[in-house]
Amino acid sequence: MVGRPHVLVVDDDSGFCRLLESFLSARGYHAITAATAEQALERYRLDQPAAVILDVALPGRMDGLDALAAFRKIDRDVPVIMLSGQGRVPTVVQEAIKLGASDFVGKPFDDSKLEASLDNAIRQRQLSRQIASLREHLRSQGPFPILFGRGERMAQVRETIERVADTDVTVLIRGETGTGKDLVARALSASPRRRDKPFLKVNCSAVPADLLESELFGFEPGAFGGVLHQKPGKFEFAKHGTLFLDEMGQISLALQAKLLRVLQGGELPRLGGARDVRLDVRIVAATACNLERAVAAGEFREDLLSRLNSASVHLPPLRERRDEIPLLADHFLKKYSVRCNKLHAALSEETMRLFADHDWPGNVRELEDLIKRIVMLGDEAPIRRDLTRSAAAAADRMAAQTPGSPASISASGAPLQEERPAAAPSAAAQSPDTQAGCSLKDISRMAARKAERELILKTLQRTRWNRKETAEMLGISYKALLYKIKENGLDKAS
Repeated sequence: MVGRPHVLVVDDDSGFCRLLESFLSARGYHAITAATAEQALERYRLDQPAAVILDVALPGRMDGLDALAAFRKIDRDVPVIMLSGQGRVPTVVQEAIKLGASDFVGKPFDDSKLEASLDNAIRQRQLSRQIASLREHLRSQGPFPILFGRGERMAQVRETIERVADTDVTVLIRGETGTGKDLVARALSASPRRRDKPFLKVNCSAVPADLLESELFGFEPGAFGGVLHQKPGKFEFAKHGTLFLDEMGQISLALQAKLLRVLQGGELPRLGGARDVRLDVRIVAATACNLERAVAAGEFREDLLSRLNSASVHLPPLRERRDEIPLLADHFLKKYSVRCNKLHAALSEETMRLFADHDWPGNVRELEDLIKRIVMLGDEAPIRRDLTRSAAAAADRMAAQTPGSPASISASGAPLQEERPAAAPSAAAQSPDTQAGCSLKDISRMAARKAERELILKTLQRTRWNRKETAEMLGISYKALLYKIKENGLDKAS
């Protein structure tokens, strides 16, 4: 009996109970029987069966529906399949489903119908337990698990967060779109001092420029035509808490000057107000822009950058920490298995290989979106097709951008210098028959292609076919190397 799922059968007909015992035993289950609801509830507490098969018409104080409600109070996830010899009376079926019955099967039962119903119910119970376990695991990881990679650069991020979280210093978070700047801001706001205080986010690029000032600072009656009431701004709503200003590089120079005044003096110039409002709010800003370049171009105030940059957190793009992709993918699989109530096994090796080769222009957010789609679809194939097409399109763009000179194999268009002098002798060594009818330009092109092939092959052999290391040694992108390997017909047999 060890390892066989227990099923509790509740029916006052002993002959029917024996029939179900035989039915269940033939399908790998162990049956426990009870004749009344009271006996059934006692047996359930003792044995904790995997499922219950319950007759609607039971003798005693409790009928089948009463027993169903009692089972659900003991364990709301217990699968209960209702049986009725009276046929599928609509009101009874509706009431049973309303109370949480997994299914409703008539007497005499159809073997395949009851077997499928029981299998589905137990599978759903197992899924619920696995989802509950994942939920507890995610809870134990804390609110910001994707900030806690194993690499040195993420360790620096964590160190900065821990160092400045419980201070009032303004923090500037830098990083490409999708790297997790919002999560860093929330981690900073979770310090003991401001943990229970407001956290407000303003996306400066999403609010029209002419409305952003009033959105941040608020206004007094009469500040605009037809304005009769005072409106506090986000700075005031975030009192004693944290105000997160995302996309800081998008605000106008005029608004930059007013924001600098707030940061320097801690007072808010509400529009149309006679006096400033004293503030107690922690400012966290973020940008995907190069603010130093914007300062040089006269598009951003240098003094504001200096003030914002009191403490800086730089989030590296995902392509620079590829070793953390499996860790992040596993986290998002658990997260969306819980959210979608659809368990998904570990990703296949093929999908993980495509993930490792992808450049991730959308960074961690792009990875999260792909994992979400995989869990929702229950299938990795569409995502693999999209990634394969993306890689092919990128290779085509790279090839189209390659200068006409055959000497260049760099994705950036810069000529590759290594071992190029050997190209001419290689071409000259060709037989006269091979060179017949070729122009000097054709011969040069063939020589350069052969030299390029030999150089790539030698470097691959030197790195034992580590493509990432080979690309770094050649000074080209990973995708450019893949394209060249395919173009030159290279493989380990070469």
